[in-house]
Amino acid sequence: MQNPDQYSPDQHPAVKTGKTGVLLVNLGTPDSPDKKAVKRYLKEFLSDKRVVEIPDMIWQPILRGIILNTRPKKSAHAYAQVWLDEGSPLAVYTRRQAEALAGKYGDMVHVDWAMRYGNPSIISRLQAMQDAGCDRILVAPLYPQYSGATTASVHDAVFDAVKAMRWQPAIRILPPYHDDAAYIAALKSSVEAALTTLDFEPDAIIASFHGMPKRTLELGDPYHCHCQKTTRLLSDAMGRELVISFQSRFGPAKWLEPATDMMLEKLAQEGAKKVAIFAPGFSSDCLETTEELGIRGKEIFEAAGGEHFALIPCLNDSDVGMDLLDSLVRRELSGWI
Repeated sequence: MQNPDQYSPDQHPAVKTGKTGVLLVNLGTPDSPDKKAVKRYLKEFLSDKRVVEIPDMIWQPILRGIILNTRPKKSAHAYAQVWLDEGSPLAVYTRRQAEALAGKYGDMVHVDWAMRYGNPSIISRLQAMQDAGCDRILVAPLYPQYSGATTASVHDAVFDAVKAMRWQPAIRILPPYHDDAAYIAALKSSVEAALTTLDFEPDAIIASFHGMPKRTLELGDPYHCHCQKTTRLLSDAMGRELVISFQSRFGPAKWLEPATDMMLEKLAQEGAKKVAIFAPGFSSDCLETTEELGIRGKEIFEAAGGEHFALIPCLNDSDVGMDLLDSLVRRELSGWI
């Protein structure tokens, strides 16, 4: 005969519920600017089938036999040039963004941050949120423009983590915000404020987005269209022409054009002696902005005859940047808080 007290409330395991989580997610970073950490990070990043859409039997020998034996040393040197006292710029700014949002939505909302590759991992932070009693979680990929290689990869990681949970939280995911009026207004405010601090008037202002293989566009990825629309809307808002380009080409495949490095050369050769450049697709400064644009981009422009070069910071944890994130998060939390 069953014990009537077998399923009494005091026999149940303790479960925390009733809270809401907000998880900011960015791409990722090595734990330190050394060859070993960079190799570990690149192995995880470049093994994601969303990032490299080449069959494993072809790609993995190239990755393990060539790339992971040559690229980490060079990348570690680049990371060392931009590393902050608090760590990797991308991790530092993403953490600051989460800290700035914490407390804005009441005691029952827990705000945290994670990286798609590296630490802290998405699975670890989702589990921590559930352990803290979050049964509703908003995941916010900090990519304004949607791409399968970025936004969709976050989706994969989130739902792989949730799939392993017995008691799954309700999940919402922040949609891309490439044409959101608040995003365009934040970019306008940030860029125009930065321009007033320069001691020169740029002949050209470049909006540099991270590149993607051209094949992704042909397969239906909306990333290229999102980048073009962001640039058009911002150009209209600012009342001045912006030059669009795509950076970070890698490998022999055809990539989206025009390429940022070639555009910098072209502008200088055509007589543009003063340029300002910014990266609207990056929510935080990182290796690709601070080193690739701010250091190597400047060298390329000056070598081609340019004289004045300025890198405009990303939104980071600036007041205007945090106002944007706050408005996006509040909108998506509607009905939950």
